[in-house]
Parts: sequence; C-alpha cells; structure tokens
Amino acid sequence: MRESRPAGFWIRVVAAAIDFALFFVVETSYRAITRVTTGIDVRDTWSLTPMLWGFTLLFAGAYTTALHAAWGQTIGKMIVGVRVVDLDGEPPAIGTALLRYVGYFASLATVFLGYIMAGLRNDKRALHDLIAGTRVERLPGRATVAIDTTGDGPPPIADQLNLPPA
Repeated sequence: MRESRPAGFWIRVVAAAIDFALFFVVETSYRAITRVTTGIDVRDTWSLTPMLWGFTLLFAGAYTTALHAAWGQTIGKMIVGVRVVDLDGEPPAIGTALLRYVGYFASLATVFLGYIMAGLRNDKRALHDLIAGTRVERLPGRATVAIDTTGDGPPPIADQLNLPPA
C-alpha cells in the first residue's frame, strides 16, 4: 500500500456541497420535465412528491456508486482533488461503492456524527468509510492553500518571490 494523505473533513464537505448542487439541478430538471409533459408541478401534487424524492435518491445512489466504482471520484471530489479508495488504494468495487452509499444513511442517522467522525479521527474516515472499508485521500500533486492563523497577514510580495529588498 502506498503512502497517501487522508482528505480532511472540510474538503469533503466542499465536495459534497458540489455534488448536492448537482443533485439539485437534476431534481429541478425532473420537476421542469414533469411540468412540461403533464402540466403538473410536482411540488403542488402530494402524490407525486414521493416519486420526486425517490427519483432523487435513486439518481444519487447510481451517481455516487457508479462514479466511485469507476474512478473513485464524484464530480465534487474531482473538483477538490480527492478520491475514494479501498484499503488497498484502488477505487472500490461496485458492491463496496454501493455499501458506502447505503452507509451514508447510517452516518446521517447518527445525527451527522457519522460524518463528523471524519474530522475527529486521525485517519479521517467517516462511519460510512468504516462500514464499506474505504477511505478518502487527497490526490498527489495537488496544491494546498496555506492559511495565516497568526493574524500577521501574508508576507510582502517581495518575500514571496524571493526578490531583494528595494
């Protein structure tokens, strides 16, 4: 197994937010198609709302399972530069990727504590990672942003560029 750097909590949150934005676009498109083809707004009809939620859950499951199994990354993870791998460092098998998706609901059922585990554990694995036997790692060669926590602000640009003082 090669050495890798685990992806932390906040970068995973950003990746999830990007994926949720995609799910929102898909759900909105589904509503628009339903409105155009039937003349009914799904949100106004109580009998169609469960179908909308079912479609969204099915789409999210297929999306995350297929992309994790194929490349170890959803679009959100691709953008932030992280990927899901099994414990051998390879993208998870389709069954493992599906188990990881189902594990999201266990992480959610613990009042988000299953997700928060990724910020508290040294290996940065959330509950759904432990259930599926996966981990999320940063891709090698990705630039990181240093955050100034001293309050002094960034060094002068001449220092950053190694220019001689004027």
